[in-house]
Amino acid sequence: MRDVVKEYPGEVHALRGVSFSIDEGEFCAIIGPSGSGKSTLLYIMGTLERASSGVVRIAGEDVAGASERALAALRARRIGFVFQQFHLLEAHTALENVADGLLYAGVSARERRCAALDALERVGLGHRAHHRSALMSGGERQRVAIARALVSEPAIVFADEPTGNLDTVTGAEVLDLLRALNEQGTTVVVITHDREIAARIDRRLEMRDGLLVHDELIATGAA
Repeated sequence: MRDVVKEYPGEVHALRGVSFSIDEGEFCAIIGPSGSGKSTLLYIMGTLERASSGVVRIAGEDVAGASERALAALRARRIGFVFQQFHLLEAHTALENVADGLLYAGVSARERRCAALDALERVGLGHRAHHRSALMSGGERQRVAIARALVSEPAIVFADEPTGNLDTVTGAEVLDLLRALNEQGTTVVVITHDREIAARIDRRLEMRDGLLVHDELIATGAA
């Protein structure tokens, strides 16, 4: 990202010229209080929104002029999302929810189910594949959401407050899962306001009032 600005109607300046880069394979936290611009940053990095000005490149490709169709294809192939609210279909099983992550990837129904089961195995939920998400605990539902994010084997996973609805122990388990995913080669970016969570992540970028005010790299390992 270079000199990225995001403005909304009513002279709302969500981002005020933000510049940084995240390398392939990094495990990174973006922290800041509510209203700091961190969620807007995620939406722009994930191509869910467009910047008002500035340059956004993913894998070297400037996405500013890309069509909506091209951006949808980019998200389907290279980007996974995990949100605080899970966004699961409660009447569907874990397997069905994860398989839905491949709906727009041109994959057959059988291949979607096989990939979904593999993804659930990776997050330790293979034995719960046929349980409805409504009957699962918060931690299990977040694991299903992570499995859905990684089912397409994305290069980048963006996690927006992934531990926000979880107790401390379960939140730590989810963070361990994201670290394991990173250790397998996936770039992981976690958006959080929780400094204890951020302290366990290798690189921390701090947002305040739409500006990047701090960028710190500390190799925390599995601390």
